[in-house]
Amino acid sequence: MKIDVFGLKTSLDHPASLADWNAAMLGFLAHAAVTPTHLMAVLGAEPGFAHGHAVKGMFYLLLGRRELLAVAQDDLANAKQALQQGQATSRERAYVQALEIWIGGKPSAAVALLEQVLRDHPQDALAMKLSHAIRFVLGDAVGMRRSIERVMPAYGTDHAAHGYLLGCHAFTLEETGEYDRAEIAGRQALWTAPDDAWGLHAVAHVHDMTGNARRGLDWLAGREGAWAHCNNFRYHVWWHKALMHLDQGETDAVLDLYDRDIRADKTDDYRDISNATSLLSRLELEGVDVGDRWQELADLSAARTEDGCLIFADLHYLLALSADRREDEVANLVRRIHRDAAANQTETQGRMARPGVSAADGLAAFGESRFAEAFAHLSAARADMQLAGGSHAQRDIFERLTIDAGLRAGLLDQTETILNDRLARRGSEDAYDAARRDLISIGRGQGGAQSVPAQ
Repeated sequence: MKIDVFGLKTSLDHPASLADWNAAMLGFLAHAAVTPTHLMAVLGAEPGFAHGHAVKGMFYLLLGRRELLAVAQDDLANAKQALQQGQATSRERAYVQALEIWIGGKPSAAVALLEQVLRDHPQDALAMKLSHAIRFVLGDAVGMRRSIERVMPAYGTDHAAHGYLLGCHAFTLEETGEYDRAEIAGRQALWTAPDDAWGLHAVAHVHDMTGNARRGLDWLAGREGAWAHCNNFRYHVWWHKALMHLDQGETDAVLDLYDRDIRADKTDDYRDISNATSLLSRLELEGVDVGDRWQELADLSAARTEDGCLIFADLHYLLALSADRREDEVANLVRRIHRDAAANQTETQGRMARPGVSAADGLAAFGESRFAEAFAHLSAARADMQLAGGSHAQRDIFERLTIDAGLRAGLLDQTETILNDRLARRGSEDAYDAARRDLISIGRGQGGAQSVPAQ
């Protein structure tokens, strides 16, 4: 047995395999594009490495695509076959069990197993990041933070994942509303691990939530090297930069980033589609003509109406289909969400039921300009939108659509209540907030440029 980069026993036999395994784990922490190459090298050299097969299966499940479930099942079968050789440690066996439970429709139970690994081996940064990633998909910000803070004492400055842990902590602090601490932690993360794109992006989230777009642009300027090495996560960082330009009213810069970076590669990864659809939706809410950019997103989304892996993905597919007036596909997707919600046998289907049904009905109504109905449905989904997963910044598109539906329906008092709640959670006014308050004032015959109410 060999000792990995985190000081843990591994059942690998060869130094070259260990080097690739260490690179794969550190690559996962850094969202590096080369991570799969290293992982496949490990499994090619040592196909009996159950731990590697289990992690590969988890990576596929994180992609949130129906057809990849079969691939993850193959990985599980390979992992189980490898376990029969008897070399795996108890820690590695727990990963295989976690994959099996997750495939069975219980990601929260898979997280619980990873947390048990972390109780026994808190320095296992791979388990730390996997728990963090799955909780992110589940919308469990409090759990993410609790998990990170539980293992922090095991990460001294000499731990290979120290900087990446700080980046994860920064993100959990931001998602739980501690913006000053989050910014400090994110900056420390990048100083410690210059390729920690997650920590860099946590600071971008802080600037989004606190309405400091100009500071956010200054933060990202010159730090492109921190995300140039990334897999498709790099598109998401460019998305953050586009949001900052949008808040400054610099819509030409937004469209340039969209074409040059965010959608330069026309991928069908749900995360890339969510970046694009939510950005185009924001632009259209500000009255910007986005041209024919919806078409390719709608074409990709039309092929995913029966997917049903994640409500977060489904709702963004619905944005594209509604915007491109794909009435049949919209109806099919909404119908499928209702069908999954009625079954309600897995965690995924539970999220289809809540907040999925109300959110989907609201988006469909908004797309058909039935604004009072859209407001009613989207308002009903608000309390549970965290369960859709993603971040506050990502889910804000649904908040904006709720507010704009209320404004267009003339429901000024109800809309203002939601606007006030949004402001209280974000911590500071942004350009969107200011503009909608002006519209409410105008609607009441009071003129524009009203001050923000005291919090």
